Amino acid sequence: MQFKDTSSVKECDRCVMNSLVDVELTLNQQGVCNHCERYDELIAARVVVPEQRSKELFNLVEKIKKSGRGDYDCIVGVSGGVDSTYVAYLAKSLGLKPLAIHFDNGWNSELAVQNIQNVLELLEIDLVTYVIDWEEFRDLQRSFLMASTPDGEIPTDHAIYALLWREASARSIKYILSGMNFITESISVRGWSYGHSDWRYIKGIQKKFGTRRLFNYPHYSFLYLFYVTFFKRVRTVSILNYVDYDKDETLSLLKDKLGWIDYGGKHHESVYTRFYQGYFLPKKFNIDKRYGHYSDLINSGQLTREKAKAMLEQPPYAADLAARDLTYVSKKLGFTETEFESLLRQEPLDYRSYRNSYAYVQFLRRLVNKLRAWGLYPK
Repeated sequence: MQFKDTSSVKECDRCVMNSLVDVELTLNQQGVCNHCERYDELIAARVVVPEQRSKELFNLVEKIKKSGRGDYDCIVGVSGGVDSTYVAYLAKSLGLKPLAIHFDNGWNSELAVQNIQNVLELLEIDLVTYVIDWEEFRDLQRSFLMASTPDGEIPTDHAIYALLWREASARSIKYILSGMNFITESISVRGWSYGHSDWRYIKGIQKKFGTRRLFNYPHYSFLYLFYVTFFKRVRTVSILNYVDYDKDETLSLLKDKLGWIDYGGKHHESVYTRFYQGYFLPKKFNIDKRYGHYSDLINSGQLTREKAKAMLEQPPYAADLAARDLTYVSKKLGFTETEFESLLRQEPLDYRSYRNSYAYVQFLRRLVNKLRAWGLYPK
């Protein structure tokens, strides 16, 4: 991603975030950005300190085991990526009985399918694969592209959460083990994406730009979320916050013990995600999510700032692969390449241009954080 005017750029002295990738970035008197400050707050509040990890992880595992009433005591969503694969491995290693759920949105790379099958077979974990109604889902993805917001991954993310909660509720499973972790995934820029939990926003985008009703698309409302959480007592646990999670060590473990094959980039197990984050976001919105990913690794001591800067000098992924992906994605979504290029030239907008429940989402987040502080909700 190339920037032209750097004369008044604010740059963090600790990570690689700057005011070009986040216009709302602020620096404190020590030259440290608001993202690094938030990182420290999240690690302190949400990640179990080293001296308590064994005890808290043991207690968590015991709760999960006691909650089990059938063949499974927890659900793990698997994509074939590093985090979800490691969660599956960790669950099995801890003596849990996980059921793997995979959301097939039509964009799996062949390698992702191979990794999922090989790993789960080796770990002896049962798999349920949900195949999306492709015509509906394609129409929704097209709608988000035409809405000209940087939220094109929302259709997948929302459906995954909906599917996991639905399966947990239907099977009376009380715990969902998530691969989300604050050690390597803390940085969140408001302008980069919004709407993972906002069904009103998703419906509004589809109503304005779509051509199909979403009869089969997995989704949830805040009322359903309340029902699943407080009546069905389903808990989503970020289990990687209970362990010493090192990305490079995890990669080596997965390769050596499970025969897992690397994709070469974060979330590149999905062709659409690879293209969207590596091509569409940088070109249309000047958003390069590597800045956030690398900054998290810097803050966790897993990457030096100097190496991160050198890595950012390289394109998000190979130009020849990007060109092939452009042709493939355009055709699969029903756009000509000329039409797709016109999407890139549209004026960039964000969620505020459409109906949304942003204020309510923030209220719910504050409420859940209070429940966690009171010990009423897991980390």
